[in-house]
Amino acid sequence: MIKFLIITIIILLPHCSFDNKTGIWKNNNTADLKKEDKFKDFKTLYSKKKKFDKIIIPSNELTINLSSVKSNLKWLDEYYQNSNNLENFSYKNQNKIIFKSKKLSTKKTRERLVFDGDKALVADEKGNIVVYSFSSKEITLKYNFYKKQFRNIKKNLNIIIRDDIIYVGDNLGYLYALDYIDGKLLWAKYFQIPFKSNLKIIDDTIVLADANNSLYFINKSNGDKLRIIPTEENIIQNDFISSLAINENFLFYLNTYGSLYSIDRNQKVNWFVNLNQSLDLNPNNLFYSNPIVIFKDKIIVSTAEYLYFLNVETGATISKKSISSIIKPVVSKKNLFLITQDNLLVCLDVDTGEILYSVDINQEIASYLKIKKKSITVKSLAIVNNNIFLFLRNSYLVKFTKEAKIKNIDKLPINLGSFPIFINDSIIYLDQKNKLVVLD
Repeated sequence: MIKFLIITIIILLPHCSFDNKTGIWKNNNTADLKKEDKFKDFKTLYSKKKKFDKIIIPSNELTINLSSVKSNLKWLDEYYQNSNNLENFSYKNQNKIIFKSKKLSTKKTRERLVFDGDKALVADEKGNIVVYSFSSKEITLKYNFYKKQFRNIKKNLNIIIRDDIIYVGDNLGYLYALDYIDGKLLWAKYFQIPFKSNLKIIDDTIVLADANNSLYFINKSNGDKLRIIPTEENIIQNDFISSLAINENFLFYLNTYGSLYSIDRNQKVNWFVNLNQSLDLNPNNLFYSNPIVIFKDKIIVSTAEYLYFLNVETGATISKKSISSIIKPVVSKKNLFLITQDNLLVCLDVDTGEILYSVDINQEIASYLKIKKKSITVKSLAIVNNNIFLFLRNSYLVKFTKEAKIKNIDKLPINLGSFPIFINDSIIYLDQKNKLVVLD
């Protein structure tokens, strides 16, 4: 009997976590079992390319200046604002639950929330749009546009808010506008092809792209089609969502083919460049990029192979780095922060393209905890209170100084189910049971 127990313990040992300090690596991969590897299609295509993996320790003299800390009140766009860039957000930093709602949906929800006034808006795969009011602490609207024939089709809703109206483009080819205060459908149009991009609004025009990489300009008052600009259709489809961003003068559109377009206010193509750098030069090779980011006079594109800095006026490449970023970068002042495929936290000077530092997140965590190095998975990156916040998929929060020194590691009191947003000095997210959580 004793012999049997010893053998059993030996078998079980490799599957146990001994991180008694935080449990940061415990069940790290659980959340990712069903998640596709975004880079699986590129591992053979780019295997001959040398990727950036250099550790660059920040110098003692390095000073990183960031933009002013902002107390944010709205999150009207799934990517926060027109440029897709985030601010240096304010947070009380107590890591305490101050509110938790009831369950908003029994179905899988989108990972990106929007927020207007005191209301959070959530969409699920059944096509429900759920509006939750924090002031009244209740669901004020649960609306479903779809009829019975679409009941069993999973819906993917991309949304944006303006003036108490939510605009929705879906994977069935519908675009509609809903007054979410009164619960009134204002208009709906069927375009017969799935939409596959985030939404942007320029003055009175909605802009979005379909699965064939055609760019639509839609009158936001009535849903009428104003113009369609066809671009290269990619025969092979992947999970990359075409990306839209806007600045004061131009709309920028990165399609699934890998082409970046600049469109002027008259809906005319200003320029375009192709960023698909596959080794075999096959234009139908799958292309992946994070959402593009606009910062001052630069367009920042982080693809599966390169980090690009492009001129907004001409599309000319200012600089290109062999850095593969797995999540959307964040720019503050003149500093760009990103996470590589190999879990390096990298900071670059946006003006010069110089890499200011590159540190191994896994190693930094291990050194901080004084335990053996393992691997974590970063879900989201943000600049908060002049620090770098890394939200991990296992719901830990790792806080770095802007010069890449770990300040502390916290376990979020309730597990992440969505990307966090920053509202009124608090963090808001959906937990894994679709309950809204507010942390101070």
